[in-house]
Amino acid sequence: MMEKIEKPVAEAMVRWRTADEGGRRSGPPTAPVYMATAVFVQGGDREVEPGWPASADQLSILLQKTEELDERRWRCVVGFLAPELARPILRPGVELLVLEGPRVVASAQVDAVIEQDG
Repeated sequence: MMEKIEKPVAEAMVRWRTADEGGRRSGPPTAPVYMATAVFVQGGDREVEPGWPASADQLSILLQKTEELDERRWRCVVGFLAPELARPILRPGVELLVLEGPRVVASAQVDAVIEQDG
């Protein structure tokens, strides 16, 4: 189990879906670093891509809670297993959908991008 994201690339507001909305039945994760897949929401995808978001290009995402605003909304630092694939798309305001298999369990709105040293 990963305890900490060593090189986060962004900060985001994460909203966990309820079970009634198709989210996790057990509620938000309890691990220090949650690992899943995610897709970037890029205008019009859900209208033109069959099976979206499950059919979209997915990245392995890492989320580490930094603040719990309420039961369903967290501030998190964000990492990716392949950050070089996310960086070209990553900017403040961009939205990601967090998936467990084909099911969307959370959405993340990027607040800030963390620049890497050297």
